[in-house]
Amino acid sequence: MFSLNDYNYELPESLISQYPEKHRDQCRLLALNKDTGEITHLIINQLYDYICPNDVLVINNTEVVPGRLTGEKETGGKVEILILNYADTQKAEFDFNNPVLKCLVKASKKIKDGKYIFFAHNLKGKVLNSKDGIYTIQFLCNGCFETILYKIGRIPLPPYIKRTNNEKKESDKINYQTVFAAQKGAIAAPTAGLHFTDNLLNKFEKKGIKIAPITLHVGYGTFSPVRTEDIRKHKIHSESYFVSKETAEIINNAKKRGNKIFAVGTTTVRTLEFLAKKNSHIEHGSGNCDLFIYPGYSFKITDAMITNFHLPKSTLMMLVSAFAKKENILNAYREAVNLKYNFFSYGDGMLII
Repeated sequence: MFSLNDYNYELPESLISQYPEKHRDQCRLLALNKDTGEITHLIINQLYDYICPNDVLVINNTEVVPGRLTGEKETGGKVEILILNYADTQKAEFDFNNPVLKCLVKASKKIKDGKYIFFAHNLKGKVLNSKDGIYTIQFLCNGCFETILYKIGRIPLPPYIKRTNNEKKESDKINYQTVFAAQKGAIAAPTAGLHFTDNLLNKFEKKGIKIAPITLHVGYGTFSPVRTEDIRKHKIHSESYFVSKETAEIINNAKKRGNKIFAVGTTTVRTLEFLAKKNSHIEHGSGNCDLFIYPGYSFKITDAMITNFHLPKSTLMMLVSAFAKKENILNAYREAVNLKYNFFSYGDGMLII
């Protein structure tokens, strides 16, 4: 149960989805009963039949920032960077004139402190320092940094989604974003939310289903590989969150009534469980979430989960295995592979209930 290899499975590369379905809510949906292991095959639209009036659908409204930039060193060598903590720019005290941000840097050689990186639109970055592979860079520009970033930056797609240098990526700026994205700060989409459309959400609301937004800015730590054979020794990185008083009240009142909480995505699950108090109660507020959920964890808030199919040996595989038993998850994944479901960010969905 605590061995890394326990969360491995075989996946043909052909099942890794490179593009989303044209109609988001027509993706396939594998429904898994977490207690019995029973599997039902649906489409996303049929979620409507599984959620009752006064149940709560909790969504993550983080917005993916086009934080991948290509530039040049002072010597002319190519550099690619990824901004990691853009969520900090949304804080009132943040200095947006010359923002200082944490970044991953890909270059032929390590860039020394004090050196500059040059980007388009007269944007440049000064390397202040680096530690453990993370660079602190001060960005200098004439004009609004965010405006320039949104002009020249690219959406940081996961490495398993392949794009050629000549291929247009403008569609990913729309496709790799949920329809309810509203709070800038993520380096990756909360991908379970990609299945939802405005029409489907309107249908839920007309049925009397409560829709409650939270914010967890998906960070690099979510995708960091587990390198310890004993998963209990893995330390997950923290990610910033915000839960409003209104959302906390909606969830707490539903739990008191005996209604179910449907969490859209593992990021939402982690946030809700991180905030869980006694008597299935959460408190509103903001902070940093560093909860690592793996088998043995006792869920306090989440009653059902809508998620995607996750990478082998990932912390996300461990989370869903904690929710629905490892054997049930691996069996469901085997069936999904046999039936040629699409996997990962642009792939099909899974309902665990």
